[in-house]
Amino acid sequence: MDEQLSAGEDGDMIESSNGKELLTAEESSDMEPYVGMEFESEEAAKVFYDSYATRLGFIMRVDAFRRSMRDGKVVWRRLVCNKEGFRKLRPKRSENRKPRAITREGCKAMIVVKKEKTGKWIVTRFVKEHNHPLVATPANGRRSVLLSQTPDEKDVKIRELTAELQRERKRSAAFQEQLDVVLRDMEDHSNNLSRNIDDIVQSVREIESKRLGTLT
Repeated sequence: MDEQLSAGEDGDMIESSNGKELLTAEESSDMEPYVGMEFESEEAAKVFYDSYATRLGFIMRVDAFRRSMRDGKVVWRRLVCNKEGFRKLRPKRSENRKPRAITREGCKAMIVVKKEKTGKWIVTRFVKEHNHPLVATPANGRRSVLLSQTPDEKDVKIRELTAELQRERKRSAAFQEQLDVVLRDMEDHSNNLSRNIDDIVQSVREIESKRLGTLT
């Protein structure tokens, strides 16, 4: 066993299960997760499920992860509905204090992704059903009439912020992809330069050896 379970607090490229078709998160926004679905990275899986959650009307929460004991990197991640689990009961501090809205209802909806040896992240579990009503957030991020009538205004605000976070995650993934390309180009250039220097040094040594041989 080379993995360790930990709790989480809390690129966009997505590959189909046949390993051939690559899609962006925007292009796959209407897709539903399925076991065997492949992603280029953990972040791509988060972006996809976050988009899926927003479209269906729930909020994603990054729940738990496992690290490899060999290098400490995350190799397993669970993404859940924010109504997963139940809130722990705490002693009442004041009778006059307004009770907090119930946000944990024991929802089981989730996906689990695991990093394969190929570097791809694979969906190994998908639970679709929710045990609570779903209210979709408008595409433009503005509050609809239906949302404005929802009693839990805090939950609505979280949906709006989640939609904004989703857009920023997509931008971040795109910038990261561009940075990776630049770094790879720099590494290739450095390797080529190193090989050229080695060739020059070897040539100088051969010329010097021939010159010494001629003198003797």
